[in-house]
Amino acid sequence: QVQLVESGGGLVQAGGSLRLSCAASGRTFNSNPMGWFRQAPGKEREFVAAISRSDGPTYYSDSMKGRFTISRDNAKNTVYLQMNSLKPEDTAVYYCAASFGYIGSYYYLKTSYDYWGQGTQVTVSS
Repeated sequence: QVQLVESGGGLVQAGGSLRLSCAASGRTFNSNPMGWFRQAPGKEREFVAAISRSDGPTYYSDSMKGRFTISRDNAKNTVYLQMNSLKPEDTAVYYCAASFGYIGSYYYLKTSYDYWGQGTQVTVSS
């Protein structure tokens, strides 16, 4: 059974940093795309970042580019999201997602991913 477990969320002041982790179990995703999405109260779940494979390209939503960095450690079957210069509008539940296979340029679509974690809350105070 595949599981994705996020951790690292919490409360931080504006301008601060957090690093989220997503540990996968039940299957190795070393060669598969993985992504991060977020959902704020009353809003749709939106794309944050994705990484295509071990040394593959990374992709970011424009509003996160330059502040967030996605990376992965294949030995640990884990993907990370380093978030710097956090803003109150970054407050949301952050979800990790993993895909079975090739998703091409559709890394930003929720439907491209087969597995989801339960989410971790990130709250940025002003």
